[in-house]
Amino acid sequence: MAVREILKMGDQRLLRHAQPIKDFDTDALHLLISDLIDTMRAANGAGLAAPQIGVDLQVVVFGSGTPNPRYPDRPVVPHTVLINPVIIPMETTMESDWEGCLSVPGLRGRVPRFGHIRYTGFNQYGDPIDRTVQGFHARVVQHECDHLWGTLYPMRMTDLSQLGYTDVLFPGIAAAQDD
Repeated sequence: MAVREILKMGDQRLLRHAQPIKDFDTDALHLLISDLIDTMRAANGAGLAAPQIGVDLQVVVFGSGTPNPRYPDRPVVPHTVLINPVIIPMETTMESDWEGCLSVPGLRGRVPRFGHIRYTGFNQYGDPIDRTVQGFHARVVQHECDHLWGTLYPMRMTDLSQLGYTDVLFPGIAAAQDD
């Protein structure tokens, strides 16, 4: 229903651990989800977590119906509302790839993540979600869920020489962004 301000790295609210949702299918939860989706779409995001708009709850939204302008070469990820998530790695190997974040505007970094995960949780109605995914989908889920634990992607990086400005690293992508 509204595009909300996205908190930026340095705001201490992004470092808190979000609280689990106890009541599903409420007007307040539906309004939060609507605001998250509107805000994510307005910023061309691949996902958004409630803490990024200052709401200390375990709710993330992610996905795109068409290629995302911030990630034009990545596969489409299904639109998902994920509440109270749990992530289970399906293998121990990590894959490094470029990530950006609406809370870290203008930058990209190579971040190691599990390439194959299972995630569980609930949708806004309290229905269970249980998916096993790989690649970009797995990366997006891990990135968004990190926000629930107070972790931003630079905190996961192992080589800060692989952190840079999007317009320098990816000039064609930067033109499509509103970072």
